[in-house]
Amino acid sequence: MNRLSRLIATGCYSGYVPFVPGTLGSGLALGVYWFVPGLRKMPLFLLVGTLFFVGVWAAGRVEKTEGRDASIINVDEIVGMWLALFLIREGASWHGWVGAFVLFRLFDILKPFPIERVQTLPGGWGVMMDDVGAGLYAALSVRVLYWIFLQ
Repeated sequence: MNRLSRLIATGCYSGYVPFVPGTLGSGLALGVYWFVPGLRKMPLFLLVGTLFFVGVWAAGRVEKTEGRDASIINVDEIVGMWLALFLIREGASWHGWVGAFVLFRLFDILKPFPIERVQTLPGGWGVMMDDVGAGLYAALSVRVLYWIFLQ
């Protein structure tokens, strides 16, 4: 079970890259979204929901050996990025996708209220929830930017 939890928590071991593992996980999520056109609407919704709960389990297990929200854990960035992409405007172009990526990374790093509070939840819940918050903020921001500039 340890190998499986590590495989999931580290985004198929992409979290072991020694530099910017969170950005790499977010980029991996964006790349899969970009190159798998069938990953939209309901399939993406189901994938985000499933990977969220599996990620809570896997991140919680890896935290026990690697420490609280260890940098190798990046399944949370994958889920957060996919959530942002799922929630942005229907039919958004690659501009919206890249905007969601940049804003997601910004919110994940800055952790505005209440994101900084939810990351204190125990175990894998805190690991995953702060990125859910960053994904929600990124999606809302992209929607507002679309509304301002494309209306």
